[in-house]
Amino acid sequence: MQGSDLPSADGDSWFGAGTAASGEDGGPGATDGGDAQPPADGSASTPSGVSVEQLINDLEQVTGERDQYLDTSRRIQAEFENYRKVVSRREAEARERANESLVTEILPVLDACDGALASGALDVEPVRSTLMEVLSKLGLDRIDDQDAPFDPARHDAVMHEPADESDGPLVAEVMRAGYSWKGRVVRPAMVRVRG
Repeated sequence: MQGSDLPSADGDSWFGAGTAASGEDGGPGATDGGDAQPPADGSASTPSGVSVEQLINDLEQVTGERDQYLDTSRRIQAEFENYRKVVSRREAEARERANESLVTEILPVLDACDGALASGALDVEPVRSTLMEVLSKLGLDRIDDQDAPFDPARHDAVMHEPADESDGPLVAEVMRAGYSWKGRVVRPAMVRVRG
């Protein structure tokens, strides 16, 4: 192989623009038929002198790094999505706790309305019914189930009387109504239990 067949220092390659390497003028760099010759040692190499095996190894390494970066990116994206869901759920729970706290503060007003109605002050009824209607739409439910089976999660037994039958304890009288907010008891009903 002649020395002029190698790429020159100015960037011309075997297939480059140099006329000496192309053999067009028949000059000292011309080869038999204009075809580039492989290196004399018999190993496959590219025009820049890097072996094909080295290029394959480099490609495998770069592909592996790319896969690691993709996996890392996907994992971070999934973690971020999970974080967003957790934050969103916590914000919703905080709003619900704030609403529940407000409703708990309003319960004495409802109790006062119930007491006024029990005393015969019928002028309070429109205020009480409007307030209950608004709060019911938002999720407040009244617990005043008389003659229902006693449920310690919904009822607070303050008095007890014996029963003739043994059907289990029943709510004989609701002394103060209880309330649940969106299915969760915020205040159990104060009841007298029979049985």
